[in-house]
Amino acid sequence: MNLSMTADLAAAYTSGSQRARVVTESWGEQNLFCPNCSSPNLSRLQNNTRASDFACPNCKFWYQLKGQKTRIGNSITDGAYEAMMTAIRNDETPNFFFLHYDLATWNIKNLLLIPSFAFPPSAIIKRPPLSATARRAGWVGCNFDLTRIPLDARIAVVAESKVTLPGEVRAQFKKIKPLKDLSIKDRGWTLDVLNIIRRLVESRRASDLDCGGSTPLSPGETCLADPKRGHVRALQTEFTTSEIYAFERELEKLHPDNRHIRDKIRQQLQVLRDTGFLLHVASGRWRVK
Repeated sequence: MNLSMTADLAAAYTSGSQRARVVTESWGEQNLFCPNCSSPNLSRLQNNTRASDFACPNCKFWYQLKGQKTRIGNSITDGAYEAMMTAIRNDETPNFFFLHYDLATWNIKNLLLIPSFAFPPSAIIKRPPLSATARRAGWVGCNFDLTRIPLDARIAVVAESKVTLPGEVRAQFKKIKPLKDLSIKDRGWTLDVLNIIRRLVESRRASDLDCGGSTPLSPGETCLADPKRGHVRALQTEFTTSEIYAFERELEKLHPDNRHIRDKIRQQLQVLRDTGFLLHVASGRWRVK
């Protein structure tokens, strides 16, 4: 993957958004590959194709490329709120490539892939309507809240100018693809519970990585080898159903129409087990695979 974009393409345009669109889409046509199959490239679609910029010539998966000159943070601006929510409800969301580039050099810094089936409704944040004096008065846009998308589904294709091998990207995409087979109605719940589980185990990583390696590992812990520091205790991957119950209030706010939150949590833990994300260790105990 070439991380240098062709800056000369921007010379014919004065609008900053047009310059960025022409340069980034041209780069995408030359460098993006399909994470869903073995296709080494994506086909560029006609301008103004609804919600998508590229399609795989083999598997026909659709992709949208969103470029920005600022770093990719927790929130990314998108288009109309209702259009995005309708796309999620109808399972018509494109796969997204979020691109961060350096404007001075037109070099790629970061490229984040989020599959179409990884956007729960909770990740779509409605913005206030445009004011009455605005050209599109009353129009309501939205932002993507990336913290609402499970870490499993935030696939780094380029991270700080370091390219991930296509095989690794495809392996991660394949690992989370079982989510696509879930019903649209239940998928949002599954994603929200998976996101909570990932947050829980990642919070343990922060405290456990500083532990010395001389202490015996407990069941469910993974030991990482660091040639500079020796073995250090790493991620505690086991958790209990009761620990997920502690997030009941959060899930209640995300799903106000459901009054049986704990029942739904137990159901979603079983779904995540059946789709290969969790291992049922014992009664009320689970392990992240």
